[in-house]
Amino acid sequence: MIALKWLLVLILMLIILVILAGQLGLFKGVAPNDLGVVGNRLKLPADTPNSVSSQADLYPNHLQHDYAQIAPLPLVGDGKSTLGKIKGIIELMPGAQIITDQENYLYVQFTTRVMKFVDDAEFWFDSQLNIVQVRSASRIGKSDLGVNRQRIEWIRKQLEEIS
Repeated sequence: MIALKWLLVLILMLIILVILAGQLGLFKGVAPNDLGVVGNRLKLPADTPNSVSSQADLYPNHLQHDYAQIAPLPLVGDGKSTLGKIKGIIELMPGAQIITDQENYLYVQFTTRVMKFVDDAEFWFDSQLNIVQVRSASRIGKSDLGVNRQRIEWIRKQLEEIS
């Protein structure tokens, strides 16, 4: 019985230490320095199942091609107004911080509440295809448990409700 009690105390202490490490920012990772639009492309998907990209089909042999595939966001009005609506949706999301806000491009960092994990999301108005290309990826870890996909699909649903 005493061993079980100590085991529970040890587990509780470990949980507290992990949460404290997250609060201190030890799990935020390093911001990528290669984001943005280069040659009409956003950065390719991550090599681990923790990112989504509407341009995954541009990389058919990529390790995470199937996992990363997500539909681009449709326009609601023109490109500029659609990005404005996306920006408005994002500004209401907890943990969201808009880093870059350009006429045809948004770069956003999403930080989780407890562990302070950071995901990087990009939204680019692709004027050739008349859609908003999207990429969202976790900075660290091998899996995001589907969080990036859920976030982009939630934004898509909010856009649909606006239109």
